[in-house]
This record gives sequence, C-alpha cells and structure tokens, in this order.
Amino acid sequence: MAQAKVGDFDEMDLELLRCIEADFDVSLETLSDELDLSKSAIHYRLNNLKESGVIRGVTADLDPVSFGLDMVAITEVAVTHEQGYSEDIGTSLAAVEGVEQVYYTMGDVDFVAISRVQDRTQMNEVIEDMVAIDGVNETSSRFVMDEIKSDPQIMPSVSDDVEAQLLEE
Repeated sequence: MAQAKVGDFDEMDLELLRCIEADFDVSLETLSDELDLSKSAIHYRLNNLKESGVIRGVTADLDPVSFGLDMVAITEVAVTHEQGYSEDIGTSLAAVEGVEQVYYTMGDVDFVAISRVQDRTQMNEVIEDMVAIDGVNETSSRFVMDEIKSDPQIMPSVSDDVEAQLLEE
C-alpha cells in the first residue's frame, strides 16, 4: 500500500473526506448529490483513499458507558531509558487490558496511557500491570470526572495552510 503524500489530494478528495468522516454510513447516492460527482467517481476516490492509507478502516463508534466502561484514567509513566525502550515499553503498555491509547511523549514523563474500565478494582489491575512492566519506574494517574470532548475527527483540525500543502503538486 503506497502512503499518501503532498500532492496526492485534490479539493474533491478533501471535501469527500470531510463528508465521510462525519458519517461514513452515508450512501454513495447522497455523496454523489452533495459533491456533484457520479457514484462511480465517488467509489473510485474512496478506494484510492483506502489503498493509500488515508482511510485506515471503518469502525462503529460504540458508547463505552453502555458496556459499563465509565471509569477513565490518564496515566503518566516514567521509565528507565535504555536502548529500544520507547518501542518495547510502549508495546507492553498497549497490551495491558483496559488501555485504549498510548502516547510516547517528551517532557517530564515518557508515556501517557488512557485506560477505560468498569470499576476501581479493574483500574487497580491496569495500574499494577503497568508497574509490572520491566523498565517502568513510576506511574501517576488522574481520573476523569467528566468527558467534555472526545472527537477523533481529523478534518476539522486541518488548517487552511495544511490543506494548501496537501494540494500542492
């Protein structure tokens, strides 16, 4: 799969991405009407965006609270700096049951992990599993009281400058 790069996009691709990011379940017919393109042209563009890795998959946005997963923690992780530590420890953190996201960071801490579980007992198990990872020196967790915004959409964050760069040839 060839990775998309600057110049691989046109205005129509970006407009199509805006439409489907908000609702991937939208029909080809609706997209055709909104973008004034044929359904086959829409289908062709979607396939190209998938093959280039711009569209990485199609998933359902499930409500975690419906499954009782309403306890969220943001855990900062400090580690011993040895050869290959970022990949090894990052992979180990990501494998901990309940961990949804792991970020390798610069600053006072080395990693930030976002975990979602049902209760304090499960959260304690997550933290214990993190601390048990070879090379983890310290963790510090903050528990989310209320989720204000959780929006994984990319297109609203794409500035006009970035968009112009994407459209360069």
